[in-house]
Amino acid sequence: MVLLEFAMAPLGQGESVSAHVARILDVIDRSGVPYQLTPMGTILEGEWEQVMGVVTACFNTLAADCPRIGINLKVDYRAGPAGRLHAKTAKVEERLGRKLKT
Repeated sequence: MVLLEFAMAPLGQGESVSAHVARILDVIDRSGVPYQLTPMGTILEGEWEQVMGVVTACFNTLAADCPRIGINLKVDYRAGPAGRLHAKTAKVEERLGRKLKT
C-alpha cells in the first residue's frame, strides 16, 4: 500500500493558484482514491498504479493549458492493508493520550 503526498501547481500563472488547485482536487475527489487535503498538498492512499494514475490525471489536467508545472512528490510504500492514511495519526494520538489538531 502506498501513501503518496504531492503538491502540484502551474508556474508563471500569477500569485494565487487556488483555481488550478481546485481543478486538481476535482480530479482527485472524482477518482475514488482515499485522500486527505492539507494546506500544503494532498495525501493519497492506494496501490502504486492507482495513486500514480491520479497524479498523472492531475498533471494532464494542468498541462492542457499550463506550459510549466512544479510538482513535489513524496512516497511511502509499506506492504499490508489499507487504512494508514488515518491510522498513522491515530497511533500518535494514542501514544500521547489526546487528539491532535489535524
